Amino acid sequence: MVISHWLLVNDSGQRIVVLIIAAILDYFIGDPWGWPHPVRVMGWVISCFSKFAFIHFHRPLTQRWAGIGLGIGLVGGSGLLGWLIIRSAWLHPLLGITVESILLASCFAGRSLRAAAEAVLQPLIVGNLSQASSSLSLYVGRDTENLSESEILRAILETVTENATDGVMAPLFYYVAGVFVPTIGVPLALAYKAASTLDSMVGYREAPYTDLGWFSARLEDKLTWLPCRLTVITLALLSGKPQHVWRICCRDAIKDPSPNSGWSECAYAAVLGVQLGGTNWYRGVAKHKPLLGDPINPITPARIQQALQLTRYCFLIWLGVALALSGGSSLIAFLLVI
Repeated sequence: MVISHWLLVNDSGQRIVVLIIAAILDYFIGDPWGWPHPVRVMGWVISCFSKFAFIHFHRPLTQRWAGIGLGIGLVGGSGLLGWLIIRSAWLHPLLGITVESILLASCFAGRSLRAAAEAVLQPLIVGNLSQASSSLSLYVGRDTENLSESEILRAILETVTENATDGVMAPLFYYVAGVFVPTIGVPLALAYKAASTLDSMVGYREAPYTDLGWFSARLEDKLTWLPCRLTVITLALLSGKPQHVWRICCRDAIKDPSPNSGWSECAYAAVLGVQLGGTNWYRGVAKHKPLLGDPINPITPARIQQALQLTRYCFLIWLGVALALSGGSSLIAFLLVI
């Protein structure tokens, strides 16, 4: 009863507990297959709407308007629905803590990134190249059938480093951005997750998504820009050679057509002393990506594990900042109560 009362009246304490529980849930549990998940619901909505739009809207202009409606509707709707669920759950503080923590944990993809990397690395390490290629195809859009071991390793590292920003750091950034307003942090993280899911499903320059996904791609670019730069700065400081990392990013990342993925990948490449980018094949068509970083070291499973560790360190640093902003004294008070 004492804890429930304390949580009910202490907004900063609520945010601290939610954030800690969500971080623990993501680290130890992640996103179990088959469990209900907000991103799966978002994906279903995007898929259904896309099919409807392709059937009923044939002109580029009407598809663009449909894409704008999809983007605004899903991002705004996800945030609003999350807010309504949380407000309803907070009829009891412990229920509110539980629901809010689970929703926030669903926005983080730290464990999912580690699991994806391990699913490809394990068969690759024992020499099963075909199984590694098959597993890799579940996580990347490029053709994987004829990739060499070095190309598979590069693909894993590029996936891990690109998604570190939009899958881990950016959702935490938007939660922290809403930390000063009760029950707003998690809806902001859900809204960003919706934008990220839209970009991954329809945000392509190629047909048939050129017009339908135009708005979603640009919206995600804008929303990710600041957390991406902050992630690069954090990685640079962690490396102990911030000027070197920033110089490499300013030299190479600007060549990438994406305003964010190139910066995220390049920061990791600079810290690890590896080179990313090159030629990838998509449905039999070669696509050349700019080279990021210098090939000082080869890409190895150990380097990939190091990249995952860097992401964990970044997350923990931002987690500490978020807890400080939420009010460290509230955490001490909570620990004393329990």
